[in-house]
Amino acid sequence: MTAKDQCNDAEIRSQLQDLPGWAYDASNVRIEKTFVRKDFRDAVGFIRQIAYRAEAHDHHPDILLSNYKNVKVMLSTHSAGGVTANDFDLARAIENLLA
Repeated sequence: MTAKDQCNDAEIRSQLQDLPGWAYDASNVRIEKTFVRKDFRDAVGFIRQIAYRAEAHDHHPDILLSNYKNVKVMLSTHSAGGVTANDFDLARAIENLLA
């Protein structure tokens, strides 16, 4: 699997085993996770941290802030038409923000 090659279902499921809480949304061809933060300010701060990681990876997720503290991160490589190694790399970088 290279950064630009779309992953198949088996590769996606294998990669997700190391990413607790992340799921594959086959209908939208993306991986996603919702993070519940302490409050609105914490959620916005978390989004800012994600933005810096995304810029460093030159890979930009879709992010939804809802119910004042829920941050849903959705990753897909649009140029490849699906999920690639780049998506898993960024998911891991986002998880490292919580460590």
